[in-house]
Amino acid sequence: MTQGDCNSLNRAVSVFTRSVPTAKRQIIEILQQQYGLTQEAAVESGTNFLRAFRARPDDDSYALDEWPAHLWRNCLPKNYRHIAKNISTEWVKLRFQCLALTHEVIHLLETLREDYLLGLITNGPSRAQWQKIERLGLRKYFDCLLVSGDLPWEKPDQQIFLEACKMLNVEPRMCIMVGDKLETDIKGGKEAELGGTVWIPLQKDMEASDLPDFTIDKVTELPDLLPNSPKLKRSEHTSNIPG
Repeated sequence: MTQGDCNSLNRAVSVFTRSVPTAKRQIIEILQQQYGLTQEAAVESGTNFLRAFRARPDDDSYALDEWPAHLWRNCLPKNYRHIAKNISTEWVKLRFQCLALTHEVIHLLETLREDYLLGLITNGPSRAQWQKIERLGLRKYFDCLLVSGDLPWEKPDQQIFLEACKMLNVEPRMCIMVGDKLETDIKGGKEAELGGTVWIPLQKDMEASDLPDFTIDKVTELPDLLPNSPKLKRSEHTSNIPG
């Protein structure tokens, strides 16, 4: 696999998505212990909310922080709908706590940036995804950030990968794609003919695939796959992300 001297397209969203089930478990416990829902009702409410939120994480007719409360109101039992706003506040807090980068991942990103250009591509509505990016403090770690809601394409469309390469001012063959979803991250990276693809399965028991060039257990193993290179000197041609 040709990596190039000092360029890498790295999708770090895969680092956090594993944490969502943890937030779900915690909110179910809160529903039971603080608000008195039965285990069955709490699990059903949490499951239905998460399904609805994943299907539609944002709605422009609502303020960004009001949308989760609306979904909770629809998912809670009728006699508990009055707690929707409180539960929504708890959920948002837990979600971002669980999504926060670990010290190991922060160190990885800081180390990679010494040698490589880093880009992040994420699918989703513009407001919701940029809120996530800002609250998690991701902007400072990447040379290019692309949200599908701002563009006419989303992963696995090869065009969004090629747009990232263009913003980084590098050839696709000089980039690699790192992601946790075969159907979007890895497939899209292959179709864009990037230099390589690295898959990080969300679960250890997921069936192996020959689609990615490499499979690793966790993102901190990524440096073992990358070539040694001289320290990167960023140029004025490198994409600048507005502050």
